[in-house]
Amino acid sequence: MLLKELRLINFRQFIGDQSVLFSTDTEKNVSVIMGENGSGKTTLAQAFTWCLYGDTDFEDKNVLNKIVVQSMLPNSSEIVKVELTLIHNGIEYTVIREQKYAKDAYGILKRPGQTTFSISYKTKNGQRAFVKDTETEFRMKEILPRELSRYFFFDGERIEKMSKEIRRGKSNEFAQAVKNLLGLSAFTATLEHLKSKTGRLSVIKIYENSYDVTSNSRIADYTSKINEFNDEIAKIDCRLEEIENEEIIAKEKCAELKKRIQENAASEKLANIREQLIKKQNGLIQQRANCTTALLKKFNNMGPAYFAKKLIKDALQKLSETDKLDKGIPDIHARTIEYLIKRGRCICGSEIVIGNETYKHLNEVLNYIPPHSIGSAIGQFIRECETFSRYGESLFEEISNDYAIIRDFESNHTEVEEELASVERKLQELENVGELQKKLQRYEGMLKKLQKERDDLNLKKGSYITSRDRCETERNELALRDANNRKIEVYKAYAEYMYNKLYSIYTEQENITREELEKVVNDIFRQIYNGGFSLKIDEKYNIQVIVDDFEGYLDDVETSTAQSISIIFAFIAGVIKMARKSNNPDNELLVTEPYPLVMDAPLSSFDKRRIKTVCETLPAIAEQVIIFIKDTDGEIAEEYLSKKIGARYFFKKKNEFETELIKR
Repeated sequence: MLLKELRLINFRQFIGDQSVLFSTDTEKNVSVIMGENGSGKTTLAQAFTWCLYGDTDFEDKNVLNKIVVQSMLPNSSEIVKVELTLIHNGIEYTVIREQKYAKDAYGILKRPGQTTFSISYKTKNGQRAFVKDTETEFRMKEILPRELSRYFFFDGERIEKMSKEIRRGKSNEFAQAVKNLLGLSAFTATLEHLKSKTGRLSVIKIYENSYDVTSNSRIADYTSKINEFNDEIAKIDCRLEEIENEEIIAKEKCAELKKRIQENAASEKLANIREQLIKKQNGLIQQRANCTTALLKKFNNMGPAYFAKKLIKDALQKLSETDKLDKGIPDIHARTIEYLIKRGRCICGSEIVIGNETYKHLNEVLNYIPPHSIGSAIGQFIRECETFSRYGESLFEEISNDYAIIRDFESNHTEVEEELASVERKLQELENVGELQKKLQRYEGMLKKLQKERDDLNLKKGSYITSRDRCETERNELALRDANNRKIEVYKAYAEYMYNKLYSIYTEQENITREELEKVVNDIFRQIYNGGFSLKIDEKYNIQVIVDDFEGYLDDVETSTAQSISIIFAFIAGVIKMARKSNNPDNELLVTEPYPLVMDAPLSSFDKRRIKTVCETLPAIAEQVIIFIKDTDGEIAEEYLSKKIGARYFFKKKNEFETELIKR
């Protein structure tokens, strides 16, 4: 298939009527459309899928140009139209998709109906004819089935996604697509026609349901049982295939989780550090609170004594200078003296008479003994001062120790806070290993359940096959006793023989084709990426990466983005090369149609050297290459593609809503 022209009318950024003529030259088979990011490369690539299949990857499904929308008046309408002219099997087709947009009386944009889709073609006499509306979808599948299109119309992101799919064994669709491209679908369709695993319209099924049961009703019973067994076997096969896919996903999840657990092993250590820091932080806060309480208590208890030390010192100094100290008589009270005077006789026996010397001496003593004893009071005061002064002596040292802890709290607490914040930031970037372990255990448990279910199903399947084969043997013996049924047995035997013979040829041819494809893909891969890796293609057309220096293959080899993209490039290029070879009319068994490569920004993940090898490899393999490329990569690509470029266009971005295609 060759693409000739893409015509756009008001399709997103491409306002008005604009066209791109692609190079169909066999030598200069590359068309380059270059522009900066956001200029319309992806839009132009999406125009292909919208035209062919009526859909895009854009979130906004409104494809009418925004400037046109703004200029529309109420109760007016505009159209979006994309035409793709191509050559398929020697016939020139024009695929047309059109969408009408209208504004109602309130100026609200609406789509009055679905897109209109039509296909025209040139007849042998050069006239233009249209495919019937009822046949357009069928003809489109004949030209390029949608499931195949994504392998020829793709961007950088889709390339990486496709690489993961074919490496993980997820895409049965991909395997079927490869078989179609390599011309093997005719085999599979014929085999399905002769003997279908699921449907009952195959040749052999029809024969089995055509037995004449009038001669023996047990034939119908056996046929019914055989059909039931086949249905059960088909269900089991279907479930086994589902189990295989579920196992692939579960194993992939297990591998991913193990990797994440390993990557996040530090999170457990950081979590412990975090707990220790939190404890330290709480300890500092509690320590400050305790020290503050102790400081205040000591200040309240010892502060008066501490601050009175100077006053006490001065008071004692003054008291030491007085002559009234120590003149009192110990244990003598004023009441004692008064009693003696009243009695008129001293305890020593002397007479006490008012005015005599004894009387005068006792009255003088009254000045120094309680309750009028100044000396005793001063003595008591001095003793209390000495005790009080000693109680406040350690206040400064004790308060200083507590205050030092309170003063250092801010710096210590800030340091712990900063360290804790750093640990928490690291933890946010990591994952909870415990949760990952739980998920891993769940997927590992799922794998065990799937394995057990597979074993149980295989046992059931074996039982059903044995029972079915026994019923078939007994039915065949009964059928051979009747002339009509003998004919059916003969016809069925011919169909079985044809199926087995064709299946043998198909298997042989398919193995040869797959082995050749693997060789071609590896040759291309080594041209694009020379890194000590090789590719192995299994029977389901899934790719596994092997290390050249090791025996056997390693299906868990990690590949970089550039390697992954190199893999899918090599695979698709290999399929295209094989498809071109299969298009040889002399090959009666394998006949297919080669397809072009239409790529949006495919070189962004490559370095300069690999861009060179890709640019040199793809044009030599594909019949036609169309590249939408950003200007920074374009200069490098043009340098290596210059001899192969047959058409050049440039995206001239006028504003966010308008881009003009300019031929260079």
